[in-house]
Amino acid sequence: MSTLNQPDLPKGDRVYRTLRRRIRDLEIAPGQAIRKEDIAEEFGVSRGPVNEAIARLTEEGLVDVYPQHGSFVAPIRPEDVREGLFVRSGLEIEAVRRIAQRASDELIAMLEANLDAQTQSLKVNDLERFYELDEAMHEALFNEVASPRLVKLLDAARAPLDRMRRLVLPIGERPESTLAEHRWIVEAVKTRNAELAGAAMRAHLNAVEIAVEAQFAALESAQEA
Repeated sequence: MSTLNQPDLPKGDRVYRTLRRRIRDLEIAPGQAIRKEDIAEEFGVSRGPVNEAIARLTEEGLVDVYPQHGSFVAPIRPEDVREGLFVRSGLEIEAVRRIAQRASDELIAMLEANLDAQTQSLKVNDLERFYELDEAMHEALFNEVASPRLVKLLDAARAPLDRMRRLVLPIGERPESTLAEHRWIVEAVKTRNAELAGAAMRAHLNAVEIAVEAQFAALESAQEA
């Protein structure tokens, strides 16, 4: 269900979640202006909830606000992506180690079903669906042991990386490699091997970092050409 059609959410949350998803998915491009009056009209709200949403997105580094000029989607900054990876590594590696020590049969069944769906999405070359399942798997693993405060922290750290991954994901053999890494993580959790689970998550996030750095290098070369 679209966030736009969830009237039970507070107005500010509805605007924030929808704008965040659009920015993450690159539906609103880096550098593009965000016209508050257009957003308010789309959602049928006053400027207050729109200002609230933009303030939250600014805190996450997804929007830049320039007085007298307006609000713009932030560029994908290498330093923000690297910082997000650093935070993510620290949190997710420890989280999966703890999960492996006490994983329930229900969680393992859910992870295996997610892996099956990832496999199917690649068979039909549905990268959008693969991305959604990838994100859902990581969220399920982290949310299993994290407090709401840590979930919020990780969400903010992921924000710049999520946009970068939209550029990296379709490149070369990365989706197939990602699926193999996910299988290693889930197998370690399934066998309740905490050390192996931590090592598998570390290897996965290291591979993500390598792919991201390669993409940054390619973008820099293209700009210099």
